[in-house]
Amino acid sequence: MTYSYRPKGVCSQKMDVEIQDGIIRSVRIQGGCSGNLQGISRLVEGMPVEEAIRRMEGIRCGFKETSCPDQLSIALRQALQQA
Repeated sequence: MTYSYRPKGVCSQKMDVEIQDGIIRSVRIQGGCSGNLQGISRLVEGMPVEEAIRRMEGIRCGFKETSCPDQLSIALRQALQQA
């Protein structure tokens, strides 16, 4: 299953997540800090969705209430709800 999400309150503009059998197969993020987001994407690939959510949920970017990793955790949670 591929899920698309439009992040809120961050620089990235779109997140596409592919999940199969509860495992993150790929993450593609448009916009934002390219190097950091490529790193996050590669780190979570192959990880169970619940574990990725646990690790990224609540991370903040500077004075913002959220961050790209936090937004990715929201996208993953929503994807689980639609599965």
